[in-house]
Amino acid sequence: MLALTSQPFFIPSVLFLFLCTPLIFKLIPPNRFYGVRTKKTLADKDTWYRVNMQCGWIGIISSLIYLGVMFAVPYHKEFSIFLVHLAAFAGPWGILILYVRKR
Repeated sequence: MLALTSQPFFIPSVLFLFLCTPLIFKLIPPNRFYGVRTKKTLADKDTWYRVNMQCGWIGIISSLIYLGVMFAVPYHKEFSIFLVHLAAFAGPWGILILYVRKR
């Protein structure tokens, strides 16, 4: 049986899954604490909602990718499996960061 909390990035993935959900439904107004906060997004409401919705979807997909890998290749204290988990978790988030930098 897979112990979910023994998987290295299970808790952050679930946390990001929940934190990204309000962004896709445009429930978070422009602010300086939650969401994609850049000069461009804070300067224009339409840009704020568009970028945050896109990043919310990317965040949810990233979390789901990790959760899929977690079930397909459970971590059992092997370094090579840890690297697979790290790539599955950090890789999509790295892409998200690059995406945000261009916005």
